[in-house]
Amino acid sequence: MSSKIRPFLMFSGQAEEAMNFYVSLFRDSEILDVIRYKPGEPGPEGTFKKASFRIGDQSVLCTDSFVKHDFTFTPSFSLFVQCDSDDDIQRVASALLEGGTALMPLGEYGFSRRFAWVNDRYGVSWQLNLD
Repeated sequence: MSSKIRPFLMFSGQAEEAMNFYVSLFRDSEILDVIRYKPGEPGPEGTFKKASFRIGDQSVLCTDSFVKHDFTFTPSFSLFVQCDSDDDIQRVASALLEGGTALMPLGEYGFSRRFAWVNDRYGVSWQLNLD
């Protein structure tokens, strides 16, 4: 059996903004598909029913949930990014930290030459690594 497994990010009204931010941040990234709610469908017209985008070699699905949930993103699930250079990790960390939170500030750790773990402004958790 062959399975395709992809991360699926559920936002509450910020899916389009987040997707555009991520695609602008990483080289070799693109929006793959956007399906919006139409008139008469259960979600607010024009919001994301489902969208997909590619960052690096990873495709990601996302949606805007119009249902209010008692949960959001958690750092126990994160997107791990292997960066190419000092400049790259600094640029990405700085961008993700704008309006976000550092769980582990960019620095040298015993397991990595440079590493950062951040929650971005949308609540998505990212681990950035430079060997």
